Amino acid sequence: MTGFVNVDKPLGDSSAKAVSFIKKLSGVSCGHMGTLDPMATGVLPVAVGNATRLFDYFLSKRKTYIATFVFGEDYDTLDTTGKLISGGGRVPSADEIEKILPTLVGEVMQIPPKYSAKNVNGRRGYELARAGIDFELPPKKVNIYSIKLLNTVDFKSFSFEIECGSGTYIRSIARDMASALGTVGAMNSLIRVASGPFKLEDAVKLEKLNKDNLFSYVVPCEKLLNYESIYPVGNTAKKLFNGVAVESDYCDGTYKIFKESGEFYGLATVECGVLKVRTKLC
Repeated sequence: MTGFVNVDKPLGDSSAKAVSFIKKLSGVSCGHMGTLDPMATGVLPVAVGNATRLFDYFLSKRKTYIATFVFGEDYDTLDTTGKLISGGGRVPSADEIEKILPTLVGEVMQIPPKYSAKNVNGRRGYELARAGIDFELPPKKVNIYSIKLLNTVDFKSFSFEIECGSGTYIRSIARDMASALGTVGAMNSLIRVASGPFKLEDAVKLEKLNKDNLFSYVVPCEKLLNYESIYPVGNTAKKLFNGVAVESDYCDGTYKIFKESGEFYGLATVECGVLKVRTKLC
């Protein structure tokens, strides 16, 4: 069993719990692509079997979120599940928010939350933060493609649609947006509605899955990879599937490669006229 299950992660569950559930049903190794915090819901692609070898081809894909930020309140975790540090701060208007959004979009240097899985001298950031150890995380370059103000939720909360690249912390966007407005803020809800080719409308809730129907929800890898296909035959196929590179007229790039039987074999690359299998799935 190889492919991806597009899970709609429930509120309160960890990403690891969802992966463990799929692993138990499938009986093979599994892994998730892009962690969602317990307070977040939505798209969590779970790779089943050898599909975990494809993570590098998906992690750079764009992700889309619907997030709600509360202004005038500051939390140690940058979200409302943490400890309230201060409240009663200034709440900006919708017009003020709209005006500063363009300054937050583009290739930016973002400081991750201290309560995160970032590695600090061999320890996770959240471990140090919970232990009360003071430390600083260096800024990281991330891509934020768009931020749209959707609506006013209540007198101090607003919802946004955010499209960004891998490694972006939505909680950090809440902090930075509030700072640009001369106040403090935090995230109080998050839904991932898209991660690369995976969409929320196609996701399945964990409670619907069982050993009998799991396979019907496993999306084959070849359907998710937007690369041209190669179907080698004869001696060329024999060489490629035994790890030998061959000459090729294909343009440089990545390709899906299939066995003569039509079975999806994996991914291959062409570099300077040389074709070679890079990622084997079967």
